[in-house]
Amino acid sequence: MNLPSHGRSVLVSGASRGLGRAVARAFAANGDRVAVHYGSRADEAAATLAALDGDGHVLVSGDVSDPARAARIVDEAAAGLGGRVDVLVNNAAVNLPHPPADTPYDEWVTLWQRHVSVNLLGTAYLSHLVAGRMITAGTPGRIVNIGSRGAFRGEPDHPAYGATKAAVHALGQSLAVALAPHGIAVASVAPGFFATERVAPRLDGPEGAAIRAQSPFGRVAAPEEIAAAVLWLASPEAEWASGTVLDLNGASHLRT
Repeated sequence: MNLPSHGRSVLVSGASRGLGRAVARAFAANGDRVAVHYGSRADEAAATLAALDGDGHVLVSGDVSDPARAARIVDEAAAGLGGRVDVLVNNAAVNLPHPPADTPYDEWVTLWQRHVSVNLLGTAYLSHLVAGRMITAGTPGRIVNIGSRGAFRGEPDHPAYGATKAAVHALGQSLAVALAPHGIAVASVAPGFFATERVAPRLDGPEGAAIRAQSPFGRVAAPEEIAAAVLWLASPEAEWASGTVLDLNGASHLRT
């Protein structure tokens, strides 16, 4: 069975706003049915759902870092989308500041545990659950992970974020090799700075010019630009991109 180019069932974690919302909208505009996952922002998730093209979309909620709740998220998404999940986009993440020199040890420990549990373990849980459904059904599929430029260039004020995103990239590559015999392609994107509601005060404030100057284009990305790449990586044509980590940073950081 070949993966269709549209009409698929897609689970997007962390889709209440920002990049997750843009990804959900991209898939809906492509003719896919989307499960919009959220952790705590119910009103914003409902707004995302209401803005999607087409019909058949659903809301699912829960903490992806809780193994039992992660299983219910996938079960509820599949049930609401006709019994299957063809595409998983792992977008749910936390990114809380904790500069090493200024963060008390107890807070440092708590924040590291939270970043690992959500960014890495949540991604691992959902990926295993969705891949298992695809394997059992004998259907091909796609998993796309949202990583970060920070995995390569470092995040001095957010080291746990950078470290967990590097781990997400490595996880995706391991899964790409392991799941290819089952027709499941796995890839990651590594965005640089992009505009969302969360970072709007930074872009509008004193550091905005310096942030935009990180790229020779003199701007930051729009979430829709990242979402377009995610949509392509989830397409039938992108199977040969399995295992890749796609840089999306406007030439602000070049890997060698």
